[in-house]
Amino acid sequence: MLLLIRRFSVAASLLFLASSCEVETTTVTATDSTIPEPASTTFTIKKGGHTTQNPLRFVETSTIRFEATFDSTAIYSTSIPGNQADINKLYGLSDCETDHQTNSARFGWRWYEGRLEIHAYTYSNKKRSTVFITSVQPGQTNRYELVLGEKAYTFKVNDKQVTLPRFCNTAGSHYQLYPYFGGDETAPHDITIRIRELL
Repeated sequence: MLLLIRRFSVAASLLFLASSCEVETTTVTATDSTIPEPASTTFTIKKGGHTTQNPLRFVETSTIRFEATFDSTAIYSTSIPGNQADINKLYGLSDCETDHQTNSARFGWRWYEGRLEIHAYTYSNKKRSTVFITSVQPGQTNRYELVLGEKAYTFKVNDKQVTLPRFCNTAGSHYQLYPYFGGDETAPHDITIRIRELL
């Protein structure tokens, strides 16, 4: 019963985050017709918005794996130069049966000093931490993995890996965290990111 109450509370607190967006899902079938490939989804953050609007989705897992592809829309300039260093969010999970600004782990990204950077981005008992992982190229598909360990989060992008502390060690249920622009500013133009979850 307590878990249901927490889920309802979290769901209610997330409703205000939604903004206009377009989400296109494409399912590709493998050569063996009995084993479908995971769905590939294109997320669009609309100009002037922060988020893509997606259904609240709870997952029970300690690992997520996915491929992500940015295109040229990941190249942007902020209105206030100091905001260029702000880290946008790519994909991840809430944690510890709390809202995501209390405990969560996500991959972050930004266009900074002429390159597309990928960061580890966490809240651990409301303390925010970020660590640079690697840079990637627009148009390039890269593999991401997030592991919720007993005492740490492990972030992997291709062959690069970093860790950050984790506040709890429970398996529990988490809600999915989707692409988000900002920081302080909204998206200066439509930004599209393609994500394909991996088994």
